Amino acid sequence: MRQTIAIAGLGLIGGSLALALKANTACTVIGIDRRQEVQEAALAAGAVDRTGAAALPAAELLILALPPAAAAPFLREHAPSLKKGTLVTDVCGVKRAVVAACEPLCREHGLVFLGGHPMAGKETSGFESADAALFRGASYILTPAPDTPVWAEERMRELAAALGCARVTVSTPEEHDRMIAFTSQLPHVLAGAYVKSPCCPKHAGFSAGSYRDVSRVAAVDEKLWTQLFLLNADELCREIDTLIGHLHACRDAVASGDPARLEPVLREGRLRKESVKP
Repeated sequence: MRQTIAIAGLGLIGGSLALALKANTACTVIGIDRRQEVQEAALAAGAVDRTGAAALPAAELLILALPPAAAAPFLREHAPSLKKGTLVTDVCGVKRAVVAACEPLCREHGLVFLGGHPMAGKETSGFESADAALFRGASYILTPAPDTPVWAEERMRELAAALGCARVTVSTPEEHDRMIAFTSQLPHVLAGAYVKSPCCPKHAGFSAGSYRDVSRVAAVDEKLWTQLFLLNADELCREIDTLIGHLHACRDAVASGDPARLEPVLREGRLRKESVKP
């Protein structure tokens, strides 16, 4: 893989993309971040070859590694400086809102937009947490439009392979947001609620893997996740309501003191887990 790729946003995901591309490809990487010190850190780490928006005209691929609310404004400001036919993608955790905002901008300026979302991350953020191996074994979700050129999807598949992703999942923005509400957003809701127990500060000495696994993603960037939750509120609220229903059923079964009521509730969860692929 040999092309010039610009990455707007050098936080955890953008920085990891840059490091992985420099480690695994012959690409030239342009790094853009609103903080000059982050651009300098990326240069010093060898994650990028050049920095700053002035280098955008050289890009063949622009990756918007920005929060959802910042993706379209950046594109609106800088689209005129991109070459006609440049492929633009994003890495945002919601797709309906981002695609709806970015696709028309790309059409207006003769660019090609293809929504993307690599399913990888950490509890920590910022370039200092970036890791070239972050995407190894991950799924890379693409949400092409019906008229997205074949070459654009092929190029994104090539990118995913270069990052070490194990699979590419092709979806629609609607299906993406519906599934992500369950697989990603709901666990963050659950973890945040779980650690608000008065027992949490006293867990040391009483906890092991269960506490660690359930609480891990409570350490969110609240500004980013507020955007993600609110831009997917309909799907996330549906999942929260489903969870509340199952919690009520379990709570009532426990309160009844009746094994004949509780065992089926627990059995249903076990059987569901066993029937689903990891």
